[in-house]
Amino acid sequence: MKNEILKDIANRFGTPSFVFDGDEFCRQAEKIKSELGGGIELCYSIKANPFLLHALPDCIDRVEVCSPGELSVCMRSEITPQKIIYSGVNKGSEDIARAIAYGADILTAESPLHLELINRAGANANKKVRVILRLTSGNQFGMDAEDIVNIINNRSDYEYADIIGLHYYSGTQKKNAAVIEKDINNFLSFIERLKNECRYIPSHIEYGLGAAVDYFVPPYEEKDDELLREIGALLRDLGIKYSLTVEMGRFLAASCGTYLTSVADIKNNCGNEYVICDGGINHLKYYGQTMAMQVPPVSVLGRSGMEKSYTLCGSLCTTADLLVRKAELPRLDIGDVLSFGRCGAYSVTEGTALFLSRTMPRIIMYSAESGAQLIRDFFDTDKLNY
Repeated sequence: MKNEILKDIANRFGTPSFVFDGDEFCRQAEKIKSELGGGIELCYSIKANPFLLHALPDCIDRVEVCSPGELSVCMRSEITPQKIIYSGVNKGSEDIARAIAYGADILTAESPLHLELINRAGANANKKVRVILRLTSGNQFGMDAEDIVNIINNRSDYEYADIIGLHYYSGTQKKNAAVIEKDINNFLSFIERLKNECRYIPSHIEYGLGAAVDYFVPPYEEKDDELLREIGALLRDLGIKYSLTVEMGRFLAASCGTYLTSVADIKNNCGNEYVICDGGINHLKYYGQTMAMQVPPVSVLGRSGMEKSYTLCGSLCTTADLLVRKAELPRLDIGDVLSFGRCGAYSVTEGTALFLSRTMPRIIMYSAESGAQLIRDFFDTDKLNY
């Protein structure tokens, strides 16, 4: 997004604020969809950034929700129920019944208990529920292979659960195609086992890609495109074998967000130029909370000229609140606005929002057609801490 547009938004709406670019979200989704080719569904995992539902492109076929709260967000956003895949490790009876009543198209069973609850809720609603079984990659998510084999061998016991296939996701920030290829091969090996041992062929599979996003070393877009090209052939081959949904969150959303924060104070302590911002790590978080040791894309809106080294800090009473330890920026004045790019994924929801009862930032959606629109106003968190 151009700095002139961001400067105007900062003047109109103030800081701290997140600005999410709906046009960029659409461009990224269409680019991915084009690389996948026809026949493969693209799913947006809204845990990456639920606010982007305000600009959900038509080319995104599915949305994945992982909690009752995320389901509520989808309901308020009037997301078509047939688009919804309801996942998440902790689903209770009421949560499942609510998802079924809304018409969520597919539910993920993360455990044998989940499947029992889904089957029971389906019976209560007199509705057969489409289910995919999640295979674990060795952590707390999904089910052990033996549990899935046992379920498939006894699938007739679940009268109201139509077990249409499998779900597999092994983690995020996979940086090259070789890692993803190994991941897919592990998944395919298990599917082959089900064919041989259980005479079961899934009619649908969901694969969580977990493609990496670089936040600190440009060129950013070129790196995204290169990784997408490398993995595109792998996904197209998988889509030839099975009806496939590819789930993405970070890779879809990261480039769509900008965080704006203003300079509140500048001081020299022990030879270091410290900048205190009206935001901080309670709002802005890149992958792994490694911000202070890295330099994300950061600029000063409306300023240029000779650069100076600054340590950028937030408003929290903790030495951990370092945005950038060493940022080379044009000479700053109080009131200048700093722009942090590539923070469209997770940052808006992963920060320590309640610490010190600081105000949560405004959320602005932008598109060339509609301009800038306020989605959420400043929110005073002191009312949540008392």
